[in-house]
Amino acid sequence: MNRRRLALAVLPLLLAVTACTSGTADDEPAPRPAAAERPSPFRDCATLSTAPTATSPGSGTATPKTATPASPGTTAPDGTTTRAPGGSALPELTLSCFTGGAPVVLREVAGPAVINVWASWCPPCRKELPAFQRLSERAAGQLQVVGVNSRDSRGGAQSIGEDFGVRFPILVDQGEALQRELKRNAIPLTLFVDADGQVRHIDASGALDDTRLAKLVRQHLGLAVPA
Repeated sequence: MNRRRLALAVLPLLLAVTACTSGTADDEPAPRPAAAERPSPFRDCATLSTAPTATSPGSGTATPKTATPASPGTTAPDGTTTRAPGGSALPELTLSCFTGGAPVVLREVAGPAVINVWASWCPPCRKELPAFQRLSERAAGQLQVVGVNSRDSRGGAQSIGEDFGVRFPILVDQGEALQRELKRNAIPLTLFVDADGQVRHIDASGALDDTRLAKLVRQHLGLAVPA
């Protein structure tokens, strides 16, 4: 009799446990939809292989806009200085574009160009990025400004672009391949590439401001850009 009473007492508990664990898939809460991805603040990379152009006065057509190199050891009439002799080609790398699309062959980036290697976790990088954005606006049609986001999270880079108003194209180099090819460890790192695709100068002096950037562009690329 006692055993029967015990069984009757335990049976409701067993039924209760079974009811909590045997629900079908239809009883499970539906998964939350993924948050919509924010649009990228950066420009796409589709035109990086096209040389910088500017609209000719009165023509309404775009024509290549490059400075005439000054003679070695002299200053050109427009105030540009001679470019450094020598130079080397960009490394043979293919990097993805932050906005997607076809990967970019680094050597096919048309110069003149200023390529800035940066990351959101790097304080000097964050400090100088607005100056590179202003350079891209002031030198439009004369040179390209390109960013290479190195060893960074997509969310971090996206936030920096949004907060600092960075709009120029960004390539992604999570494996630091470009730094390894250049045998450089620290960032920020800025490459000055001439119209022939030759790297004329690599700057690793720290955060650059408008004046310093304009001076380096004039010195190594022979282009006069307002500071």
